[in-house]
Amino acid sequence: MPPSTQTPLAEALASKLGPLADDLAAWARTARRSLLTRGEPLLRAGDIWQHLWWVEAGALRLFYLDRVGTESNKNFFLPGAMLWPVTPWLRAQPAAFHVEPLEDSIVWALPLDGASETARRGPAWQALEHHTVCALLDGKMQREQAFLQHSAQERYALLLAHQPDWAARIPLKHLASYLGVTDVTLSRLRGGMGLIKG
Repeated sequence: MPPSTQTPLAEALASKLGPLADDLAAWARTARRSLLTRGEPLLRAGDIWQHLWWVEAGALRLFYLDRVGTESNKNFFLPGAMLWPVTPWLRAQPAAFHVEPLEDSIVWALPLDGASETARRGPAWQALEHHTVCALLDGKMQREQAFLQHSAQERYALLLAHQPDWAARIPLKHLASYLGVTDVTLSRLRGGMGLIKG
């Protein structure tokens, strides 16, 4: 596919994998671009997740609901982010979480169907999957450590240091949920850290 006709998703994949092999390029051409309105569900708990999503513009959040409907944010995805059910188990089981845009967003959906299996068995894709699984595990371990060993203020300071784009873009109430505190508590922490201008 000539560079001028590549979709933004294909270009993003090529930036991670190098020039796309024919099967990967053919698979990338099956992606569909969606314009999503803020709050419009991309995935609901109970759905089967069978797409790779790449965020061209906007912001997504992945969150859980507990038995009484309280939301708990697990992750955020800004432009350039890619998310998909990496393991066969995640593709086969109903999702236990929701994914929705925090603002009007443009998302490319790439089906993880039988037609993509050959492309996904190639060494370039396998390497990307390995890198993604390692990053997910590292992130999970670091977050677990933060909750077990750090105060809420320390967790927020870590977020500011390691995810400044989140701090600048994600509404405070959603950051508070991610940090395991109320938005009132986060506002107080920010005030104590001199981050609220009077």
